[in-house]
Amino acid sequence: MILARTLAASATAHGFLSPTGVEAVFLLVGLVTLGAALVAVTTKQLVHAALWLVVALGGLAVEYLLLTAEFIAWVQVLIYVGSVVVLLLFGLMLTRAPVGRSPDADSGNRPVAAAVALAAAAALVWVVVDAFRTTWIGLDGPAQGSAEVSGRFLFRHWVLPFEALSVLLLAALVGAIVLSRKKSPEDDTDTEAPEETEDTDESGEAAEETR
Repeated sequence: MILARTLAASATAHGFLSPTGVEAVFLLVGLVTLGAALVAVTTKQLVHAALWLVVALGGLAVEYLLLTAEFIAWVQVLIYVGSVVVLLLFGLMLTRAPVGRSPDADSGNRPVAAAVALAAAAALVWVVVDAFRTTWIGLDGPAQGSAEVSGRFLFRHWVLPFEALSVLLLAALVGAIVLSRKKSPEDDTDTEAPEETEDTDESGEAAEETR
């Protein structure tokens, strides 16, 4: 009788060995998001990388929804999926980047990039585990990520990272404008060609006048 009660309590209790349906979906969406992010940083086609980035950012929005942070999820969709990716695509078009497969898209620094990514992931995992420890977040409860709560925490405890992110986005926008205004060697040759033809025409007319 005691054993049966213990098994029943362990079956109904939340834990890592008894995940709910929401937690299973959360894990599956996380795996899809991780796979899309890996493809986005390993593909040699820039447009494909931007599209896979849409999948990764959309997966993060679904994760926020499952964490009952609805406001953050819609901000993720509106700003990152709807604005940042469009800005990246416009940057690719303005800078005349190769659309198809290009060997120049591989910088050859994959080991360094992988090491930095693993170090950043380890640091994030350590920070999250150290912050929450054994705290259990119930995913089946009511939504807690409202605009009021998010705004209070954002502008009271996270003002400096918020301003730093705005400066980073401004620097990226200025860099895209600078790169788009640079002249390519093809433009220089196109501008020099008419001058050469005008010089040859003038020399031909001078030769005819001397005759």
